[in-house]
Amino acid sequence: MNLGEFRKEIHSIDDLQFVLEDGLVVPDHFHVTEVAAVNKSYIDCGGTYRMDKFVSFQLWFSKDTKHKLQPQKLIDILDRSTQVLDLSNEEIEVEYQGDTIGKYALSIESGVFVLKNKFTNCLAEDQCLIEAVSY
Repeated sequence: MNLGEFRKEIHSIDDLQFVLEDGLVVPDHFHVTEVAAVNKSYIDCGGTYRMDKFVSFQLWFSKDTKHKLQPQKLIDILDRSTQVLDLSNEEIEVEYQGDTIGKYALSIESGVFVLKNKFTNCLAEDQCLIEAVSY
């Protein structure tokens, strides 16, 4: 899901809910502790220079169960982030704490945002002569 799609969806819901792909529900009292513009420059294993840009949301929760992030508050955070960070319509990556910090893609199903598992992959399979892996 990209930022434009997220903005469209968030305007149509009354309650922010996130769930992991395996069904584990992110507690209702989560906070979006950071919205970031991430610019990643790297060399893949085949020697090709690559650049990726995406928007990162960090979800966090604590013992404070009295506060619940409302859609309008997140819209306000996104509006400010868009101005300051010069965000456009990049894909969203969500960071969420499991055994370690996990990074997830985002989708929506029946008004609930779903944190989708992401996987690593060889970006130069033709040069490394590695058989493609399917997850």
